[in-house]
Amino acid sequence: MKLKVFTLLILVALLSVPVAMATDAEPSTVMTNKTAIELVQTHANYVWTLVAACLVFFMQAGFALVEAGFTRAKNSINIMMKNLMDFSIGSIAFWAIGFGIMFGATTTGWFGTSGFFLSDFTPDGDPWILAFWMFQVVFAATAATIVSGAMAERTKFTGYLIYSIFISGVIYPIFGSWAWGSLFNGSGWLEGFGFIDFAGSTVVHSVGGWAALAGAVVLGPRLGKYTKDGKVKPIMGHNMPLAALGVFILWLGWFGFNPGSTTTADTSIAMIFVNTNLAAAAGAILAMIVSWMKFGKPEVGMSLNGALAGLVAITAGCANVTPSSAIIIGAIAGTIVVFSVLFFDKIKVDDPVGAISVHGVNGAWGTLAAGIFNIGGTSASIIGVQLLGIAACFLWTFPAAFLMFKLINKTIGLRVSPEEELEGLDLSEHGGIAYPDFGPSTHGGVSTFPSTPDAGTPDFASAPKPVTPL
Repeated sequence: MKLKVFTLLILVALLSVPVAMATDAEPSTVMTNKTAIELVQTHANYVWTLVAACLVFFMQAGFALVEAGFTRAKNSINIMMKNLMDFSIGSIAFWAIGFGIMFGATTTGWFGTSGFFLSDFTPDGDPWILAFWMFQVVFAATAATIVSGAMAERTKFTGYLIYSIFISGVIYPIFGSWAWGSLFNGSGWLEGFGFIDFAGSTVVHSVGGWAALAGAVVLGPRLGKYTKDGKVKPIMGHNMPLAALGVFILWLGWFGFNPGSTTTADTSIAMIFVNTNLAAAAGAILAMIVSWMKFGKPEVGMSLNGALAGLVAITAGCANVTPSSAIIIGAIAGTIVVFSVLFFDKIKVDDPVGAISVHGVNGAWGTLAAGIFNIGGTSASIIGVQLLGIAACFLWTFPAAFLMFKLINKTIGLRVSPEEELEGLDLSEHGGIAYPDFGPSTHGGVSTFPSTPDAGTPDFASAPKPVTPL
């Protein structure tokens, strides 16, 4: 009898728990459901933005491999060091002053004046600033590393380090504030006109491309690049598979670069993904066809740069053009890049990787195309604003970068000596060899191949034994 009473009491107690919980809990309302949904969306936005930032960061590896593959083996360590320092020094410069200039509060629309050293962040404040900063710093690093390719194989490492500080801390952020300032606390004069550059064809790529042009002009061409009668003498890259791998990595990274620029996890990213991919594919195909027609063979370097040109061109309009338009934009970019590379070679601007053509020229084309193919319709006013943005970018970036490189050249020096260039920057600047098993060296106890001043490449005919070309 006692056992039955005890069992009954336990059952009553267990049944009363849900009732008590239902009575004590706050009743579900439309408002509490709305708050919960907003919280989930906020968390998704953070995750998506930071995952996209990781993809864009991975593009640093792509740029490093492309540049190393398109150039000679004797400069591979130097290229890796430049790309490493672009991001490392650029991150500190952007944290200290770049982010504040680009996104700080402003009353003029020319540059921000607050938020330096991430001072807008407080431990008990909104942490979104940290996610937003992380996404923006990888963009700043992209603009900086574009220049490395155009200045490859003859730039003094110390001079390059100074450049990295200025482009990440000043040159890129000032134009960025004109076009994107309102994404945080600022308000740029250019975006006030309705300038379209969703993910940075001009803000990131043309800034990097025009700075690359300034650097290449100040440096001059590599030894042996042009003959005495003005003809172009190709200097072949040492590892095209490496360059191709770099392009594939960049293609992948662009799926963070463009869709990630929404900083919102919503359905709009689907079309941006598709547009990004189609433009890259069309760019590669058209560059292959044009180079095939021009050179008699489907040239791999041009085809790889065609894919990158398509990616750069679609970056401005990836969110406001149709997939069909994306194919046209990419196809035109793939055609432009071939003729642009040949043009800069003709005027003796030595760009080992085609960075000026891929990023500068096609960044401008993509920005114009975002207005021409605008999904909501175009007009003379829209086109005019796009042209204004293109011109403003060049008129700010090229003179500023040119002056900066001239000052570096006059003070600490920008170009290595002819002897160091012929020996290779890996040895002269870093005391190392990227491929030590392929030959002897004479720097610091290690010997290197003799080089001919005319060609700027090792003289393998005079080598004491068969070797793998550097």
